[in-house]
Amino acid sequence: MRDQVLPTDAPALSAKDVVKRFGSAPVLDRVDLSVGRGEIVVLVGESGAGKTTLLRLFNRMISVDEGEVCVGGQNVHALNPVQLRRSIGYVQQDGGLIPHWTVLRNTALVPRLRKMASPDDLASVALQLVGLPPDEFGARRPGELSGGQRQRVALARALAAEPEIILLDEPFRALDAITRAELVEAVHVLLQDIGVTTLMVTHDIRTALEIANRVAVLRGGRFEQIAPAAVLRSSPESPYVQQLLHRAGEGTAA
Repeated sequence: MRDQVLPTDAPALSAKDVVKRFGSAPVLDRVDLSVGRGEIVVLVGESGAGKTTLLRLFNRMISVDEGEVCVGGQNVHALNPVQLRRSIGYVQQDGGLIPHWTVLRNTALVPRLRKMASPDDLASVALQLVGLPPDEFGARRPGELSGGQRQRVALARALAAEPEIILLDEPFRALDAITRAELVEAVHVLLQDIGVTTLMVTHDIRTALEIANRVAVLRGGRFEQIAPAAVLRSSPESPYVQQLLHRAGEGTAA
């Protein structure tokens, strides 16, 4: 989306008074969130808290029931959903790679769909960014890669079309502890270096504290606290946030 520069006077992402229901019960209950340009915000909470639901409202994978969801100051429901999804990088929980395609072809998918010039070159640059030299990995298929390498390819695919915004849905969940730690560090450095606006979902508050500029803690469809990582760690505003920190070895019990 570098060719569709976001307005400088509007948040990159915003949700205002958002309600989303599945059945009669709200999964999101009057939620407000604003993500600035170049900011890394991580949504953290237990299963069923509404994290992935909120994330997927921004690329219209699902629709809001009440309230307003905006990208670059524009209501997403006023935007073409296909163009919107192609303009925002998105990494699914399982990576979503096409198994019979090569790494290079997987990575070049969105540039090709957007009819961008030199999609393979864009894919090669993205693979290099995530630490997978295209000369070594480009011709491989996903089944020939480790779990961590597959997630790097998924991230490269999200970055290949040079979006201003990426959405990451539990990108480290299926990885072993050592691979996860290595990839968390690599992704943190990469996101800081390229300055892309990032909204990420995780159930692991330690990962959130390592990567985020701000951490947003969801519980039962409502935010318990939204704060810079250092502030959240030192000044939890609710017993629930304090409990999450304590269980992760990041704080003291209430």
